[in-house]
Amino acid sequence: MSAFEVNFDGLVGPTHNYSGLSYGNVASTGNQKAVSNPRLAARQGLDKMKALADLGFKQGVFAPQERPDVAALRRLGFTGSDAEVIRRAGLQAPAILAAATSASSMWTANAATVSPSGDTADGRVHFTPANLNNKFHRSIEHPTTGRVLKAMFGDARHFVVHEALPAQMHFGDEGAANHTRFCGRYDGPGVEFFVFGASAFDSRYPAPKRFPARQTLEASQAIARLHGLDDGRVVYAQQDPDTIDKGVFHNDVIAVGNGNVLFHHEKAFLDQARVLAELRQKLDCLGTEFVAVEVPEANVTVEEAVKSYLFNSQLLSKPQGGMIIVVPEECRQNGRVWQYLEALVATGGPIDEVRVFDLKQSMQNGGGPACLRLRVALSEQELAAVNPRVMMDDSLYSMLTHWVDTHYRDRLAPDDLADPALLDECRRALDELTQILGLGSVYPFQLV
Repeated sequence: MSAFEVNFDGLVGPTHNYSGLSYGNVASTGNQKAVSNPRLAARQGLDKMKALADLGFKQGVFAPQERPDVAALRRLGFTGSDAEVIRRAGLQAPAILAAATSASSMWTANAATVSPSGDTADGRVHFTPANLNNKFHRSIEHPTTGRVLKAMFGDARHFVVHEALPAQMHFGDEGAANHTRFCGRYDGPGVEFFVFGASAFDSRYPAPKRFPARQTLEASQAIARLHGLDDGRVVYAQQDPDTIDKGVFHNDVIAVGNGNVLFHHEKAFLDQARVLAELRQKLDCLGTEFVAVEVPEANVTVEEAVKSYLFNSQLLSKPQGGMIIVVPEECRQNGRVWQYLEALVATGGPIDEVRVFDLKQSMQNGGGPACLRLRVALSEQELAAVNPRVMMDDSLYSMLTHWVDTHYRDRLAPDDLADPALLDECRRALDELTQILGLGSVYPFQLV
């Protein structure tokens, strides 16, 4: 194989907790104030990375953020030493402290949008960090995300890392969770599929009534321009607003694609027949057959899809042909969803194998297998230009599991977030992690 889709999974940070910060994400708000286990969360994520690497898939690691974000708290008026800032925030505004301590960067599907070199005007891989403007706790991520991306993809001959879009609701951008790329070969031309929840400037597009639409059409169009994409190989589609109101806060909660296959729910998109026809027509122009695997509401309801995260799965192409679907344990625990998956792999279609992973710590905060990874299609030459220290193998797995066991707590309750020692623990851990992954100085405490 001359090209690969590499999955870069977010390494769960030391402050993994359940603060219920993500309105519109049913799992996140439903588990608010539960006690978390950061060590177990990180180990579950690492075990998934290692298992997929052992199966022969290219797998990388994406570093977490420094938390709590003391600089953000200072901008909000909390003063004194770092420890005093945290104590004061804990006393005066515990909800703000919780937001500044969130480990949500673990869901790297929201880190950036990526366009492979086969699609871009200059023949380089383009990254745009997501501004994540809809939620305060995520809107503070993109400066560090950009530095980490540049430390991983630093060769300007092959990679371009843009600045995030303007941090304003009109250009709300949630990254690859609302973006899919279809192709015949990873190093060939493809069709980039941008899914949005609403338009900021055009009132003709209906908006959800209960939960916010996080991705705007205008943000998706801006990224397509920044990445130098050909309009003839781009498709824009709107999420069904009623589906957003049932807890589908990102497209990757209701659809997932890989290669020439789109696995999606019957209620995923507005004017779904038109959307599928446009994808089929544009892929046909590239000599690639588009395959849509649609799950009927009668088999799996939207509510069941949200609860099980059936579509927040990974589709991975096997070298020998066919695809694996990687799902969380919650899919196996849901009788109707598991019945559907068993029938799916028996049909003789492109998805012919299921792999189940225990990701409960992430799932309880509303993130499944697809949330945890950023997909980057790379040629052999481009892969060789990636920082090799971030690529998963036996040695890195051993180092990172030891690192987690050394630095992470096995219990974190809401009241623990006001403990200044947590910041010191996080900084010591991240300083060591940048050495393990060869990232250099990417965190604010390292830049002062």
